[in-house]
Amino acid sequence: MLEMINAHALLIGIAEYRNIPSLPSTVSGDAIAIRDLLVDPQHCGYPSENVTVLLDGDATREAVLGALSDLAARADAGSSVLVYVSSHGARLVAGREAAEYLVVFDTEVTGNLELARSAISGTEFTEALRAIPASKALVVFDCCHSGGIGQPKDLSPGARLSGLPDTYFEALARGRGRAILSSSRDTESSYVMPNATNSLFTEHLLAGLRGGISSEDGLIRVFDLFEYLQPRVTRDQPRQHPVFKAELEENFPVALYAGGQKGVVSKGDDGFRYDAYISYVDQGPDSDWVWSKLLPRLEGAGLKVSVSGSSGDPGVPIVVNAERGIQQARRTVLVLSEAYMADHVADFENVLAQSIGVQEGQYRVIPVLFAPMESAQLPGRLSMLTSLDLTRPARVEREFDRLVETVRSPLPGAQTSAGGF
Repeated sequence: MLEMINAHALLIGIAEYRNIPSLPSTVSGDAIAIRDLLVDPQHCGYPSENVTVLLDGDATREAVLGALSDLAARADAGSSVLVYVSSHGARLVAGREAAEYLVVFDTEVTGNLELARSAISGTEFTEALRAIPASKALVVFDCCHSGGIGQPKDLSPGARLSGLPDTYFEALARGRGRAILSSSRDTESSYVMPNATNSLFTEHLLAGLRGGISSEDGLIRVFDLFEYLQPRVTRDQPRQHPVFKAELEENFPVALYAGGQKGVVSKGDDGFRYDAYISYVDQGPDSDWVWSKLLPRLEGAGLKVSVSGSSGDPGVPIVVNAERGIQQARRTVLVLSEAYMADHVADFENVLAQSIGVQEGQYRVIPVLFAPMESAQLPGRLSMLTSLDLTRPARVEREFDRLVETVRSPLPGAQTSAGGF
């Protein structure tokens, strides 16, 4: 029987503050709901004595740093660790105190120096995390909340409160076995929808942990968690995009699935979850073309498609990285552009070399050119593949038909995928 005996969690929810405006009461309720689900033996299976909760007035600077220290003391290299934070974040942009901060119950906001002394800086939080010896650690931030009517809540300008930037999460994620999951981009708010019991992000987090995330081995894993959350959150609030940062060697488990029961992950007869994985640059014009032209064409042909980047449509699964996308899909559609060549080709070629035997006839990658490029020459292994040219209006329909037929066709030798990464 599967167990999470060596799983530990610290859950922080701060809705009421001593010195700054309150957040919606759902914030502290979020931490309580996650605690209840984690310790439920029919769901996540954490030992109740391994789960610490700090709410509102109990979540002082001293208490939070002390709880992180206690977590480091009781965890070991084989532990699974979950840290969940629902609160305000703050950013000081000038002076010697310029940095990002986690705002706790007793944070002072009368000036920069007072805030820096009484909040928890990104450096302090990072050092506290690095002291935890666990090789499987997930930190979840549901911060920069909006008000309870589905709109961002304006806060006192003197408090200098804001979202936490990507650089903050990147610093926290450095180190083997560290993953950071944030509820929104640093330019966005994290929403609480009208009449909701939980914040939007945590609502879907809870749903995923209750069984929404499929599992074949009785474990809910970190990549699957983000892939479940992102499209659903963005579907419900298009101005909110969860962010994932990690340096991982494995897709480690964060909880039991249905108390350790084995579920069913839908796959085709050839063992693949998707007909195609689309790798592209998640910015315009690439993103615009993928979502307005490519995806409708493939889905209209009845193909099951996953994407890189971000998805606002829960019917289009997002995949964390290229290696995972390649392994789970029969074909990979590579959307080429100058931006892709500049930012992604080197990493993609490395994954290609590890994952696909191009020279052995497993032609699973389909490069697609959707706009003219100055440097059309493909490097390395990708140069061995035939590209589909969708830049000429007279040939677009024929090339799209070729793409659909290629994606639909079985692989040479009908090899099944590993599928479990």
